[in-house]
Amino acid sequence: MQSDLSDDERALVDAAKAFAAEYIAPSAETWEQNCAAPRAAFAAAAARGLTGVLVPKALGGRGARFAVAARVLEELAAACPAFTFALWVHNNTANSVARQGTQAQVARYLPSLLAGEKIGAFCLTEPGAGSDAAAITTGAQQDGAEWVLTGEKSWITNGTCADLLAVYCQTDPALGSRGIATVLVEAGLAGVRRGPAYRLLGGYAMGVAGVEFAGCRLSADALLVPAGQGFRAAMGGINAARAMLAAACCGSLRASLDHALAHAAKRQAFGRPVLAFQGLQWRLADVATELEAARLLVASAAAALDRGEPAIIEAAHAKKFATRASLAGIAACMEAMGAEGLRAEHPLGRHFVFAKAAEYMDGTTEIQNVVISRGLLRAYGVEAA
Repeated sequence: MQSDLSDDERALVDAAKAFAAEYIAPSAETWEQNCAAPRAAFAAAAARGLTGVLVPKALGGRGARFAVAARVLEELAAACPAFTFALWVHNNTANSVARQGTQAQVARYLPSLLAGEKIGAFCLTEPGAGSDAAAITTGAQQDGAEWVLTGEKSWITNGTCADLLAVYCQTDPALGSRGIATVLVEAGLAGVRRGPAYRLLGGYAMGVAGVEFAGCRLSADALLVPAGQGFRAAMGGINAARAMLAAACCGSLRASLDHALAHAAKRQAFGRPVLAFQGLQWRLADVATELEAARLLVASAAAALDRGEPAIIEAAHAKKFATRASLAGIAACMEAMGAEGLRAEHPLGRHFVFAKAAEYMDGTTEIQNVVISRGLLRAYGVEAA
């Protein structure tokens, strides 16, 4: 899979693979047991050049293509998909500051984000606005030279530990989606109330929590993306996020398949390895096929993004298929291990929980079907209901 990479790109993928093996894998189960996001892991990732994967080289990042980023995420997620997702959200925050921020914002925030000293997060989802991102009600009103931010955000990855929040807010409800802007909010400001970590079935390394803004006052230079561009920026970011989430699902499924194969090759039943039975072989062969298909869809979406295209349909296909394949495939791998697959000593349980969570992230499977259907119907002049 690395035949088309430059030496620098191959080094980045190798760095991710080494970091996953040496740092993430030995720690992943402890993070889960402690039910806490591993803040120190961000600085460790920064030391490997993994906090600014997409950030231009001129600004201190790696300047990677999406095709390379997808391979980085697959390697990291093979060890812990939950932390991988948290790290990628941080990466996206740094990349947004680098590419959309003012010179002052770049100088103020980017070095500490790249160093892993400050952790970034996006605040889009609200208790009453999930898939319908245009319905957000968190408001930012101008008061002289300042903005006053009021509202509530939910399901924020890195919400428990983020220092810098990129908050999508409504500046004028009468404008609908055209009134949405993005502001940068330092988590320590007065009026920012961080909620406790959500109690989940797993995936605590994502640091998921809610955040409230109670009359939080921001200076005028907190504006990252102005009204009229905020919603478009959010949707563009989500398309890329869907493709990268699909890549992470591939890593999770790959690791589960490898683990199940190794276990079945050692376990004996009726005088021979369990893996010698054709029924199990074929079941895992199906998982391998689904994994390869998911990888190809990810590659298609990443290639479209690298060409500068929106990749709306490609990302929807990749996200829909990879999350489905991951959930079903990891379940099959657990079954291949028998009751042993349920033990916490094995990573399959963590991967399975993440696979289920991934079906909801960056738009549910149903939303992907809406996106794909619109593309199909457009050629026939039919509008989706």
